[in-house]
Order: sequence, then C-alpha cells, then structure tokens
Amino acid sequence: MSDTIERIKCLIIGSGPAGYTAAIYAARADLKPVMYTGLEPGGQLTTTTEVDNFPGYPDGIDGPTMMVQLQQQAERFGTEVRIGMVTAVDFSDEVGGIHKVTVDNKTQIEAETVIISTGATAKYLGIPSEQRLRGGGVSACAVCDGFFYKGQEVAIVGAGDTAAEEATYLANICNKVTMLVRKDYMKASKAMQHRVNATKNLEVRYNTEVDEVLGDMVVEGLRMVNNQTGEKEEIAITGLFIAIGHKPNTDIFKGQLDMDDTGYLITKGKSTKTNKPGVFASGDVQDKEYRQAVTAAGTGCMAALDAERYLAAVESKEEVEA
Repeated sequence: MSDTIERIKCLIIGSGPAGYTAAIYAARADLKPVMYTGLEPGGQLTTTTEVDNFPGYPDGIDGPTMMVQLQQQAERFGTEVRIGMVTAVDFSDEVGGIHKVTVDNKTQIEAETVIISTGATAKYLGIPSEQRLRGGGVSACAVCDGFFYKGQEVAIVGAGDTAAEEATYLANICNKVTMLVRKDYMKASKAMQHRVNATKNLEVRYNTEVDEVLGDMVVEGLRMVNNQTGEKEEIAITGLFIAIGHKPNTDIFKGQLDMDDTGYLITKGKSTKTNKPGVFASGDVQDKEYRQAVTAAGTGCMAALDAERYLAAVESKEEVEA
C-alpha cells in the first residue's frame, strides 16, 4: 500500500456519459473532481460505431469520439481524469464521514463524496463470430442501433420482457424480425408475449440457439441450431441483437451499498443518494429500465448536484457546531 493518503472532495468512479457529466457539473461547482476511468474508459459507448440519438448531434457521432469530447469538456472545467481501477471501498456511515477507497490494490484515497458511475455490462453469447462482429451488425441495444436496420431483416436473441419489447420495437422499423428463444417457452410476461404473437412480421423460433453469425466485416446471415433435433438452418440478416440481460458492475460494493437481487444499486426516491451518506450512484449502475446515454448523462448531472448540496449541508452543520 502507498504511505501517502490523498484527500479528495469529490471522487468519481467510472467514466461514460454518467461519469463525465457528473464531472462537468462537479467541476463547475468547484468540487475539484477526480475520476478513475476503470478498465473500459468511456464505457459501453466505446464499442458503438454510431450514436444517432443523443441530442445535439444532428449528423450523429461515433461512440469513441463522443466519449473523447465528453472527457475534454470535463477536463476543461478542471476534472482530473486518471486511468485506474477502484479495487476496494470502505464507505462511512456518518454524515460528513470520510470514505476510503483503494485504487489498483495499492493507492489509498480518502473522499468526502463519491459518485459511482461504473455502469453495467451487456451479456453476450460468447461465441467467436459474435464477438468479432460486435459493432459490425451485432448489438446489445435495439433502441440504440435499430434505426440503422430500417427496412431490413434482423434477428434477436432472448426470451424475457426486454427481448420481447426490443423485438416488437424492431418489428416496427424492420421488414422481418426472427426471435430466437432457447427454451420451448418465453420468460416474458403474458402481456408481452401477446404483443409478440400479434406482430405479423415477427417470427419466434423456440428451442433455437445461435450456431454462428455469418459475415466477414459485417453481419450477412445467421446459422441457427435447434437444440432438440440438432437441425441447422441459415437465414439472411443484416443485424443481430442480443437481449439476454445486463450485469451491473457493482461487485466491489457488495456488503456496503443496498442493491437489488440482480446487483443494481438502489437510490432513494428521485435522487441519486445511496444508503451511505455522501455516496451517490448514476447511470446504468442504478438504471435497469432505460439504459440510454442521455438518461445516464441526466443522472450524472443529478449526482453532482446531490454531492454539491450534501457538502454544503455538511459545511453548514459544522459551522453551526463550531
């Protein structure tokens, strides 16, 4: 461990739209934020080729460029962006207490406030052809990328409410959607199943899995396999959407912060406050409903405002006591 312990007014854990927006607001409030980017600087958007639905970009922008610009904006106001991974935390239970954080298993930091924006990681099938074509027609967000496949034929993998919702969304803009369900039933609610079954250009294939995604540089087709009979079939598609869930990046906060049964951090009411005073959560780490860049940015703004107000209240309390 390092012998020197640094004291920070506002520590931001994780980057991406939530973290960078929090940094912009915190820096403008003179909280002198320090951000640790984590293993994937910029978050999920760095794997997205085109962002077409973020306000202010009439011609769209590619994800990595957008993240670079957000970082530059945060740094312009004084945010210190550091490459590093937070590996342990010890959050205080006291209002005005100091939160202890370890970076890369060696650097000790003390923070008056902490904003968590570690995001969530989309689950993928893990087959080589799928991984190779991520960004070339393989996507984990139909709402983000579906527009690019307007009038085309696509496939989606999944059986829950999210998969059903994204499948019907795609069916509104694509000529045909093939939905692959691994078992002989869907896990989605009955209402969502009825919606799927009522959509004429949406075909559900039960007991069906992806054998291989076809194409060299972009998705050109899909080879499916029936897991009961072993029969394989190829279809021509230009896009494959994976909707089998997300995993919030919250493992290091277990036992410290309240979270739901799937690991998403629980925030109080409409705020970004966690169960620990001075610790706030923003972005996909606490949002399993919307998971959009613009909503993540919005909660990043909220977290910075919550942190600023918290510090002001602590300072006011200390002055009264003094």
